[in-house]
Amino acid sequence: MDRDAIEEIEVALLLEAVFRRYGYDFRHYSKASIQRRVKHFMARSSVERIADVTARLLHDQEFFQRLIEDFSVPVTEMFRDPDVYAFLRREVVPFLRTYPFLKVWHAGCASGEEVYSLAILLKEEGLYDRTTIYATDFNEVVLDKARSGIYHIRDVKKYLDNYRRAGGTGSLHDYFDAHYDSVIMAKALKKNITFARHNLASDQVFGEMHLILCRNVLIYFDRSLQNRVLNLFDESLVRCGFLCLGKKETLRFSEVRDRFLEVSSTMQVYRKKCSDEDVLMLDKTASAGEKTLP
Repeated sequence: MDRDAIEEIEVALLLEAVFRRYGYDFRHYSKASIQRRVKHFMARSSVERIADVTARLLHDQEFFQRLIEDFSVPVTEMFRDPDVYAFLRREVVPFLRTYPFLKVWHAGCASGEEVYSLAILLKEEGLYDRTTIYATDFNEVVLDKARSGIYHIRDVKKYLDNYRRAGGTGSLHDYFDAHYDSVIMAKALKKNITFARHNLASDQVFGEMHLILCRNVLIYFDRSLQNRVLNLFDESLVRCGFLCLGKKETLRFSEVRDRFLEVSSTMQVYRKKCSDEDVLMLDKTASAGEKTLP
């Protein structure tokens, strides 16, 4: 048996150990992605064999927590892909405006920059005060950072440019306070956001959501886990609810593709199918600018 085949067995045993010992299920993550992360962790930890990682994490919880941090991929920024936020503002917000209250699920929220971006958008559109945002991730370390809302000031120039390109109607400076080398998101943005641990690989639905965002997460999953997660989103959305994925992600080859209408193939925004009467009512209400759906 060649080295690659042995390594594949070692990775499978490692993921099984993580699942059985700690309940985190990475067994259906992309093999290439997991192998890269395992090797990166081994280099940082001066461990030569994957089998040694497995043996140690079974008995050393602190060592396991370091591994989990490497398995998480918090690649994010405020108003990442500004054209997506501009599209949501222009094409999706009019429909969200038709509901008396809104529930939004931001799945795989990482360190929270994109959650606060959505909160700013909803605030500028007059919807934030009737919205509850559930922001979830499996990694408690990044969730703690998201809850704090504290980010390095070096990134602000990029955020300001993204905000402008996303169609921001005010000044981004109004939503944070600068303090030495950090910016702290305003408390007013946090009041309707609930940060919570949720593992897309094993946990259950968030019900009655009007909008779900899960951007640049599915690309790390294999096909079976992608289908599990997309079914989860389908079950969590209200009739005619919206789903926003990452630009490199699609419903096109998934189990749920026939349950959604494609709103934008470039922005990867979808609307859950509902009756013709529902669609007509939503379209008419959104066009008329009415505040609530009967």
